[in-house]
Amino acid sequence: MFVVLLRPAAQKARAPDYLEGHKAWLEQGLSEGVFLLWGSLRPDGGGAVLARGLDRTALVERIATDPFVSGGVVTPEIIEIAPARAAAELDFLLGDA
Repeated sequence: MFVVLLRPAAQKARAPDYLEGHKAWLEQGLSEGVFLLWGSLRPDGGGAVLARGLDRTALVERIATDPFVSGGVVTPEIIEIAPARAAAELDFLLGDA
């Protein structure tokens, strides 16, 4: 399982130019079962995505297709988590260990 941090980058002011494509990219990941959730980073901006079901190489390739990444709006950082224990409602995540 991975947490992908999308930190504001040099072209962050161009976010509106890429917003619809970025939203479509997120929705596609959700519909394919790769993204479990996403949201904004506070207070400084950017975003985070919880991803699962693929290896790091495939995730890096997927992230490169995000219009915010290719447009220089954000810089991604990937954090890998090996789940060891979860609340009962999140037990399904333990299969990613």
